[in-house]
Amino acid sequence: MYRFSNTVIGFLNLFTLLASIPIIGAGLWMARSSTTCENFLQTPLLIIGFVVLVISLAGFIGACFHVACALWLYLVVMLLLIASLMGLTLFSFAIMSRGGGVEVPGRAYKEYRLQDYSPWLRNRINDPRYWNTIRSCILGSRTCAKLAYWTPLDYLQRDMTPIQSGCCKPPTACDYSAGAIIESEDPDCYRWSNSPSLLCYECESCKAGVLESMRRDWHKVSVLSVVVLVFLIGVYCIGCCAFHNTKRALTDYPYGQNRMSKVKPRWDYYWWRWWHARKEQLY
Repeated sequence: MYRFSNTVIGFLNLFTLLASIPIIGAGLWMARSSTTCENFLQTPLLIIGFVVLVISLAGFIGACFHVACALWLYLVVMLLLIASLMGLTLFSFAIMSRGGGVEVPGRAYKEYRLQDYSPWLRNRINDPRYWNTIRSCILGSRTCAKLAYWTPLDYLQRDMTPIQSGCCKPPTACDYSAGAIIESEDPDCYRWSNSPSLLCYECESCKAGVLESMRRDWHKVSVLSVVVLVFLIGVYCIGCCAFHNTKRALTDYPYGQNRMSKVKPRWDYYWWRWWHARKEQLY
């Protein structure tokens, strides 16, 4: 049991060390792609991959070779990682708690309003640089092209994703009788265009649909993020035990002696007693 925690930490970090290689590879592969959405994910993947690589390498060396400074570095970085993930999780819960769609009478889909979401998300998505990136992603995914073949009956009976509802059609309240916009309180009615490259991509409803899609995705991974956080805390506790074992081993055997060097093997002990008894008989 003396080295159990070191063995567990060693195997766990070997696994995460190997897992970091495809993460880094995916980030480098995305750097070669011209697709805006993939480039948008490149930097986070590379950062996560290299952080996992450094942490795993330090933990593996420290646990398997009893290098106390490597284990100390591993525990410090792990503590920062746990604190960051915990803060990010709480922050995400706070900003993603608001939102949701509004029922449209006689329709299967919902519509989304930007003012229903948190101020931080609204400020973020209204940033032109950030929105231009997302807009390019929506255009590249051809999400709205799927609705081009819908009949009027389909719009009444079929559901839509938040992005389709907000970006691919004008708000249901808009009235375009006689080819002109009848006065409406919704500014999105004036932003709508029949051009496939414009549609309602500059509408607030489109930005709200993107935020709703993000909120739904976050709810799907929120349970996983909590599980990962609990797992990291457990690994950190085992790492503390491994660090304590390594320090104790270095204190008890400071000159690189192994644990059994201070304990005489059983055969050596009996040989030692026989030799001294023989000396007493001779002298």
